Amino acid sequence: MSAVRIVVDLLAGRRDADSLAPRDWEGVIGVARAEAMLATLAYRLGQDELPPPVAALFADQRAAAEVAQGQALWEAEMARRALKGQRIEFVLLKGTAYAAAGLSCSAGRQIGDLDILVLHSDVGRAENELLEAGWEWVKSDPYDDAYYRDHMHELPPLIHKARDRMIDVHHTILPQTHRITPDALALMSDAVTTAGGFAVLCPADMAVHCAAHMLADGDLQGGLRNLWDFHCLTRDFAAADPGYWGQLDGRADTHGLRAAVHRAARLARDLYGSELPSGWNRHDPADSWYRRRLLARDDWGRSTDFALQQAFYIRSHWLRMPPAMLARHLWTKWRKGN
Repeated sequence: MSAVRIVVDLLAGRRDADSLAPRDWEGVIGVARAEAMLATLAYRLGQDELPPPVAALFADQRAAAEVAQGQALWEAEMARRALKGQRIEFVLLKGTAYAAAGLSCSAGRQIGDLDILVLHSDVGRAENELLEAGWEWVKSDPYDDAYYRDHMHELPPLIHKARDRMIDVHHTILPQTHRITPDALALMSDAVTTAGGFAVLCPADMAVHCAAHMLADGDLQGGLRNLWDFHCLTRDFAAADPGYWGQLDGRADTHGLRAAVHRAARLARDLYGSELPSGWNRHDPADSWYRRRLLARDDWGRSTDFALQQAFYIRSHWLRMPPAMLARHLWTKWRKGN
């Protein structure tokens, strides 16, 4: 069995750690690291009997993940302080939101940038306040700056000059040129507040955004981690609320993302063993391409199936913008060498 399949089976609980031969661990660690899931796996196998070197590595990963989550939440607090003066409300997104809400998918999850969602009408004020508070532009190229402002769902990325931490300020969850237009006002107005006082998306919207980020706005790079997020979110929310799947279905319709949410659910079922309710369990032959893309790694953790990767890369851009705009954008980026 391939290492990536073993990693998926370990996460899904279909395989025990003690069934692995010593030679299997190198591939498992390589794949998990490549998918940014090494600390996630460390938490998942935290109670298992492991070879001493693996146990030591996993202990280090868990400790590092705790430090990283503390840093991410501190960065969220810094953003709150920076925007408080102008009373600019924001909603945490992605990894920092999971950590702030204490969700199970946050255990061991790597958190990179701080992602926040603000009302479109507040974007300009938020930008000014963050610049005043020490953030500065990452991208200085005029074309990139204009592209973000005119077409994307977020400002150009900012980085804090003292803390070296990036922030992405979103005003919706898909590019403005995307064929799907989520209801950004509904995302903001129906957000919920965590015990720590941060706003996060409501449970249904959180899973919708996760599916959108993975399937409607990306090429599935890092897809196994995003799919694990979706699996954990839907499993835990459904366990707490028997009506959750119906709410998720309705909310996905609200945002025009029903196809992406249902595909994410089927992929989570196929790979991580998610239990789906009636109406969600249909078979879609196209899912096999997505599964193949998600599992495209060799036993060293290196990406494989270059042609399929390129096809999904082209698909992600095709979804983001009309053909003529896409052609101009790719031509411009090629001429600029990036």
